[in-house]
Amino acid sequence: MQSDVFRVPTVIMRGGTSKAVFLKENDLPSDKAIRDKIILAIFGSPDVRQIDGLAGADPLTSKLAIIGPPSRPDADVDYTFGQVSINDTVIDYSGNCGNISSAVGPFAIDESIVRAVEPVTTVRIHNTNTGKILVAEVQVKDGKAVVKGDCKIDGVPGTAAPILMNFAATAGSSTGKLLPTGNVVDVVETSKGPIEVSMVDLSNPCLFVRAKDVGMKGTENPTEINGNKELLAYLEEIRAKCTVIIGKAKTEEEATKLSPAFPMIAFVTEAADYVDFTTGNTIKKSDVDFVSRMMFMQVLHKTYPGTGTACTGAAAKIPGTIVNQVIPHIDSIETVRIGHPAGVIPVGAAVKDGEVVKASIERTARRLMEGYAFVETDKIYGA
Repeated sequence: MQSDVFRVPTVIMRGGTSKAVFLKENDLPSDKAIRDKIILAIFGSPDVRQIDGLAGADPLTSKLAIIGPPSRPDADVDYTFGQVSINDTVIDYSGNCGNISSAVGPFAIDESIVRAVEPVTTVRIHNTNTGKILVAEVQVKDGKAVVKGDCKIDGVPGTAAPILMNFAATAGSSTGKLLPTGNVVDVVETSKGPIEVSMVDLSNPCLFVRAKDVGMKGTENPTEINGNKELLAYLEEIRAKCTVIIGKAKTEEEATKLSPAFPMIAFVTEAADYVDFTTGNTIKKSDVDFVSRMMFMQVLHKTYPGTGTACTGAAAKIPGTIVNQVIPHIDSIETVRIGHPAGVIPVGAAVKDGEVVKASIERTARRLMEGYAFVETDKIYGA
């Protein structure tokens, strides 16, 4: 007699300012339809609370990482990212998450998928979503990834061991080109008239508009943005139109329903004072090079996406983009400081002759839980 539940080996990890359920490729069925049913059940989707699963009812905690042996000779590990919908039976595999990427190296080392080399192990990560190689430098001691350290990232309490992530080789991750349209700025016709947009593709395709062009200051907190239904609808209209323009969807409806996560859209403005919504402390104008608010899954990201950080840094270094335009001193700096809702994130960025030669961020990660997720059989195979 078949049991009414079965178990799946599971690890939950924090990567940067996000959390994900980590599963091994070999523990999942090869049939992708069955695999996705199992994943949705593990997460408790669709349900606004995800109460019957492991996810946290927030886009930043409803993330998936599938880890497997490398499928190409220049990689140490394969990594597939999935953004698991909270409200729908959808897993978006069209892009990557930079924050969760930072947890892949420690996971692969701790699971003995990658040989540990002290004091630093370099892990070449093949992101199957984009077909690109990410490089992680992970501190190692006694055969395991180091957890404790003095690296502080805004949006995460305390400090931990730093993980250096280099995204320089991910240009054209989704569209094949750093500038998908060939232009640093495009004019997009919308229901409110034309608007200028910079479309840049590194790690994930991202769209950049001026805050003032969408009626914003650019320093707003998540409550102000997520409570503004008119703004959310307008930003999604722009995002959907651009998704069609860069060839990632055939229609705007498809862009919203089938690929709600990528590309991401941000609105930017010059450096300014604003309040960190998590602490109530004031972020000084002198501590940032510009301010950005990036949308993710049609709501404001509470911090800043890792892939979005790398892409934003690259955009800042491409002459003429909207990001480049709001940083008067951009040519004199190598590390770009992005002001986000919960603080500041620095990104080392350099672009030479149209090629990205540096796009690096420092993150931290930690294993939170390991064990088994229990899945009801009839949810997968029927009663």
